[in-house]
Amino acid sequence: MYRFLLSRQWVILTLIMLALIPTMIELGFWQLHRHEHKVALNKVISDSLSAKPVPAESLTAPGKAIERDDLYRRVTAKGTFDTADEVVVRRRTNSDEEVGYHVLTPFVLDDGKVLIVNRGWIPADGAQTQFPKVPAPAKGETTVTGRLMADETTADSGIKDVRGLPDRMVMLINSEQQAKALGKQVLGGYVELTAPEPKGDTPELIPEPDHSGIGPHMAYAIQWWLFAAGVPVGWVILVRRERRDLAEAAAAQTEPKAEPATV
Repeated sequence: MYRFLLSRQWVILTLIMLALIPTMIELGFWQLHRHEHKVALNKVISDSLSAKPVPAESLTAPGKAIERDDLYRRVTAKGTFDTADEVVVRRRTNSDEEVGYHVLTPFVLDDGKVLIVNRGWIPADGAQTQFPKVPAPAKGETTVTGRLMADETTADSGIKDVRGLPDRMVMLINSEQQAKALGKQVLGGYVELTAPEPKGDTPELIPEPDHSGIGPHMAYAIQWWLFAAGVPVGWVILVRRERRDLAEAAAAQTEPKAEPATV
Protein backbone atom coordinates (compact mmCIF):
# COMPACT_ATOMS: atom_id res chain seq x y z
CA MET A 1 0.00 0.00 0.00
CA TYR A 2 2.84 2.36 0.84
CA ARG A 3 5.54 0.69 -1.24
CA PHE A 4 5.83 3.90 -3.27
CA LEU A 5 7.65 5.38 -0.28
CA LEU A 6 10.64 3.21 -1.25
CA SER A 7 10.90 4.81 -4.67
CA ARG A 8 13.88 7.10 -5.39
CA GLN A 9 11.67 10.17 -5.63
CA TRP A 10 10.00 9.62 -2.25
CA VAL A 11 13.21 8.64 -0.47
CA ILE A 12 14.85 11.90 -1.60
CA LEU A 13 11.76 13.93 -0.66
CA THR A 14 11.62 12.32 2.79
CA LEU A 15 15.33 12.93 3.45
CA ILE A 16 14.96 16.58 2.45
CA MET A 17 12.04 17.01 4.83
CA LEU A 18 13.93 15.27 7.64
CA ALA A 19 16.82 17.68 7.07
CA LEU A 20 14.55 20.72 6.99
CA ILE A 21 13.00 20.10 10.41
CA PRO A 22 16.17 20.47 12.56
CA THR A 23 17.42 23.28 10.30
CA MET A 24 14.25 25.29 10.82
CA ILE A 25 14.28 24.60 14.56
CA GLU A 26 17.89 25.82 14.75
CA LEU A 27 17.01 28.95 12.75
CA GLY A 28 14.22 29.61 15.23
CA PHE A 29 16.64 29.42 18.17
CA TRP A 30 19.08 31.68 16.28
CA GLN A 31 16.37 34.32 15.98
CA LEU A 32 15.46 33.80 19.64
CA HIS A 33 19.07 34.44 20.64
CA ARG A 34 19.09 37.61 18.53
CA HIS A 35 15.92 38.72 20.32
CA GLU A 36 17.50 38.08 23.72
CA HIS A 37 20.67 39.93 22.64
CA LYS A 38 18.61 42.93 21.54
CA VAL A 39 16.65 43.01 24.80
CA ALA A 40 19.88 42.78 26.83
CA LEU A 41 21.56 45.50 24.75
CA ASN A 42 18.55 47.79 25.17
CA LYS A 43 18.88 47.41 28.94
CA VAL A 44 22.62 48.16 28.80
CA ILE A 45 21.98 51.29 26.73
CA SER A 46 19.14 52.45 28.97
CA ASP A 47 21.13 51.89 32.17
CA SER A 48 24.23 53.57 30.72
CA LEU A 49 22.42 56.65 29.46
CA SER A 50 20.59 57.15 32.75
CA ALA A 51 23.75 56.81 34.88
CA LYS A 52 25.73 59.81 36.07
CA PRO A 53 28.80 60.68 33.93
CA VAL A 54 32.10 59.33 35.22
CA PRO A 55 35.70 60.11 34.21
CA ALA A 56 36.64 58.30 31.01
CA GLU A 57 39.84 56.93 32.53
CA SER A 58 37.81 55.13 35.21
CA LEU A 59 36.36 52.84 32.50
CA THR A 60 39.07 52.61 29.87
CA ALA A 61 42.85 52.65 29.48
CA PRO A 62 45.36 52.34 26.61
CA GLY A 63 44.81 49.04 24.82
CA LYS A 64 41.78 48.12 26.94
CA ALA A 65 38.61 46.76 25.33
CA ILE A 66 35.38 48.40 26.46
CA GLU A 67 33.29 46.15 28.68
CA ARG A 68 29.79 45.34 27.45
CA ASP A 69 28.15 46.86 30.53
CA ASP A 70 30.06 50.12 29.93
CA LEU A 71 28.85 50.62 26.36
CA TYR A 72 27.11 53.98 25.88
CA ARG A 73 28.11 55.00 29.41
CA ARG A 74 28.34 58.76 29.73
CA VAL A 75 31.91 59.81 30.48
CA THR A 76 33.77 63.07 30.90
CA ALA A 77 37.33 64.13 30.17
CA LYS A 78 39.38 67.30 30.53
CA GLY A 79 41.99 68.30 27.97
CA THR A 80 42.51 69.95 24.58
CA PHE A 81 41.57 68.99 21.03
CA ASP A 82 44.44 68.18 18.65
CA THR A 83 43.16 69.20 15.21
CA ALA A 84 46.55 68.64 13.56
CA ASP A 85 46.01 64.86 13.77
CA GLU A 86 42.29 64.95 13.07
CA VAL A 87 40.92 62.31 10.65
CA VAL A 88 37.55 61.64 9.04
CA VAL A 89 35.69 58.35 8.72
CA ARG A 90 34.36 57.74 5.22
CA ARG A 91 30.88 56.59 4.16
CA ARG A 92 28.98 57.54 7.28
CA THR A 93 25.35 58.68 7.24
CA ASN A 94 23.41 61.14 9.36
CA SER A 95 19.85 60.80 10.66
CA ASP A 96 18.54 61.69 7.18
CA GLU A 97 20.61 58.93 5.55
CA GLU A 98 22.84 61.45 3.80
CA VAL A 99 26.37 60.15 3.15
CA GLY A 100 29.30 62.05 4.58
CA TYR A 101 32.03 61.71 7.20
CA HIS A 102 32.42 61.33 10.93
CA VAL A 103 35.05 63.63 12.41
CA LEU A 104 37.57 61.98 14.76
CA THR A 105 39.62 64.42 16.79
CA PRO A 106 42.29 63.32 19.28
CA PHE A 107 41.59 64.79 22.70
CA VAL A 108 44.81 65.14 24.69
CA LEU A 109 44.22 64.67 28.42
CA ASP A 110 46.09 66.41 31.19
CA ASP A 111 48.25 63.30 31.75
CA GLY A 112 49.27 63.16 28.07
CA LYS A 113 47.09 60.20 27.09
CA VAL A 114 44.73 60.59 24.13
CA LEU A 115 40.99 59.97 23.96
CA ILE A 116 39.51 59.63 20.47
CA VAL A 117 36.41 61.81 20.21
CA ASN A 118 33.85 61.44 17.44
CA ARG A 119 32.70 65.04 17.10
CA GLY A 120 29.85 64.15 14.72
CA TRP A 121 28.84 64.10 11.06
CA ILE A 122 29.69 66.46 8.21
CA PRO A 123 28.50 66.24 4.59
CA ALA A 124 30.71 65.01 1.76
CA ASP A 125 30.50 68.15 -0.36
CA GLY A 126 33.86 68.01 -2.11
CA ALA A 127 35.93 65.39 -3.89
CA GLN A 128 36.25 62.06 -2.09
CA THR A 129 40.03 62.22 -2.49
CA GLN A 130 40.44 65.49 -0.60
CA PHE A 131 40.23 66.08 3.13
CA PRO A 132 36.96 67.93 3.74
CA LYS A 133 36.57 71.28 5.42
CA VAL A 134 35.98 70.51 9.11
CA PRO A 135 34.60 73.05 11.60
CA ALA A 136 37.04 73.71 14.41
CA PRO A 137 36.36 72.37 17.92
CA ALA A 138 36.50 74.37 21.14
CA LYS A 139 39.92 75.91 21.70
CA GLY A 140 42.01 75.66 24.82
CA GLU A 141 41.37 73.44 27.80
CA THR A 142 37.90 71.94 27.56
CA THR A 143 35.77 69.43 29.41
CA VAL A 144 33.93 67.07 27.08
CA THR A 145 31.07 64.68 27.76
CA GLY A 146 30.06 61.79 25.55
CA ARG A 147 28.99 58.18 25.18
CA LEU A 148 31.71 55.56 25.54
CA MET A 149 31.85 53.20 22.55
CA ALA A 150 33.80 50.06 21.70
CA ASP A 151 36.38 50.00 18.91
CA GLU A 152 34.94 49.18 15.51
CA THR A 153 36.22 46.09 13.70
CA THR A 154 35.37 44.60 10.34
CA ALA A 155 34.07 41.43 12.04
CA ASP A 156 31.64 43.35 14.26
CA SER A 157 30.59 46.14 11.92
CA GLY A 158 30.81 44.50 8.50
CA ILE A 159 32.73 47.55 7.25
CA LYS A 160 35.69 46.63 5.09
CA ASP A 161 38.91 48.27 6.26
CA VAL A 162 40.01 49.60 2.88
CA ARG A 163 43.72 50.32 2.53
CA GLY A 164 45.37 53.05 0.46
CA LEU A 165 42.85 55.75 1.36
CA PRO A 166 43.67 59.45 0.92
CA ASP A 167 45.63 61.06 3.72
CA ARG A 168 43.76 61.50 7.04
CA MET A 169 40.85 59.28 5.99
CA VAL A 170 39.87 55.97 7.63
CA MET A 171 37.08 53.44 7.37
CA LEU A 172 36.86 52.28 11.00
CA ILE A 173 36.89 54.04 14.35
CA ASN A 174 39.57 52.05 16.13
CA SER A 175 41.79 53.25 18.98
CA GLU A 176 44.57 50.75 18.19
CA GLN A 177 44.86 52.08 14.65
CA GLN A 178 44.89 55.63 15.94
CA ALA A 179 47.56 54.77 18.53
CA LYS A 180 49.83 53.48 15.77
CA ALA A 181 49.20 56.56 13.63
CA LEU A 182 49.75 59.02 16.50
CA GLY A 183 52.56 57.19 18.24
CA LYS A 184 50.91 57.97 21.58
CA GLN A 185 49.03 56.18 24.33
CA VAL A 186 45.38 56.11 23.25
CA LEU A 187 42.57 55.04 25.54
CA GLY A 188 40.64 52.00 24.32
CA GLY A 189 37.39 52.66 22.48
CA TYR A 190 36.21 56.16 21.68
CA VAL A 191 33.62 58.73 22.74
CA GLU A 192 30.62 60.06 20.82
CA LEU A 193 30.55 63.73 21.79
CA THR A 194 27.40 65.11 23.42
CA ALA A 195 28.82 68.28 25.02
CA PRO A 196 29.90 70.95 24.43
CA GLU A 197 27.59 71.37 21.46
CA PRO A 198 29.33 72.69 18.33
CA LYS A 199 28.84 76.24 17.18
CA GLY A 200 26.56 76.47 14.16
CA ASP A 201 25.27 72.93 14.78
CA THR A 202 28.10 71.42 12.79
CA PRO A 203 29.45 68.79 12.95
CA GLU A 204 26.05 67.21 13.63
CA LEU A 205 26.22 65.35 16.92
CA ILE A 206 25.58 61.60 16.74
CA PRO A 207 22.00 61.01 17.92
CA GLU A 208 21.28 58.94 21.01
CA PRO A 209 20.79 55.27 20.05
CA ASP A 210 17.25 53.92 19.90
CA HIS A 211 16.75 51.44 22.70
CA SER A 212 12.96 51.17 22.71
CA GLY A 213 12.36 48.63 19.95
CA ILE A 214 13.08 44.90 20.11
CA GLY A 215 12.85 44.15 16.39
CA PRO A 216 11.06 41.27 14.66
CA HIS A 217 13.36 38.48 15.84
CA MET A 218 10.86 36.80 18.18
CA ALA A 219 8.23 36.77 15.42
CA TYR A 220 10.79 35.25 13.05
CA ALA A 221 11.64 32.57 15.63
CA ILE A 222 7.98 31.58 15.95
CA GLN A 223 7.62 31.50 12.16
CA TRP A 224 10.59 29.13 11.80
CA TRP A 225 9.18 26.81 14.45
CA LEU A 226 5.77 26.83 12.76
CA PHE A 227 7.46 25.96 9.47
CA ALA A 228 9.26 23.09 11.25
CA ALA A 229 5.95 21.80 12.60
CA GLY A 230 4.35 22.16 9.18
CA VAL A 231 6.92 20.01 7.38
CA PRO A 232 5.72 16.60 8.74
CA VAL A 233 2.11 17.70 8.31
CA GLY A 234 2.81 18.53 4.66
CA TRP A 235 4.64 15.22 4.22
CA VAL A 236 1.61 13.26 5.53
CA ILE A 237 -0.73 15.19 3.23
CA LEU A 238 1.47 14.41 0.21
CA VAL A 239 1.69 10.72 1.17
CA ARG A 240 -2.08 10.40 1.51
CA ARG A 241 -2.63 12.18 -1.79
CA GLU A 242 -0.11 9.92 -3.54
CA ARG A 243 -1.73 6.81 -2.04
CA ARG A 244 -5.19 7.97 -3.16
CA ASP A 245 -4.00 8.74 -6.70
CA LEU A 246 -2.29 5.34 -7.00
CA ALA A 247 -5.41 3.56 -5.68
CA GLU A 248 -7.62 5.36 -8.16
CA ALA A 249 -5.27 4.53 -11.02
CA ALA A 250 -5.18 0.84 -9.99
CA ALA A 251 -8.98 0.71 -9.73
CA ALA A 252 -9.33 2.23 -13.19
CA GLN A 253 -7.05 -0.46 -14.67
CA THR A 254 -8.94 -3.38 -13.07
CA GLU A 255 -12.44 -2.10 -13.77
CA PRO A 256 -14.03 -4.29 -16.52
CA LYS A 257 -14.77 -2.59 -19.78
CA ALA A 258 -18.43 -2.29 -20.72
CA GLU A 259 -19.63 -4.69 -23.46
CA PRO A 260 -20.88 -3.04 -26.62
CA ALA A 261 -24.69 -3.05 -26.87
CA THR A 262 -26.26 -5.52 -29.33
CA VAL A 263 -29.25 -4.74 -31.48
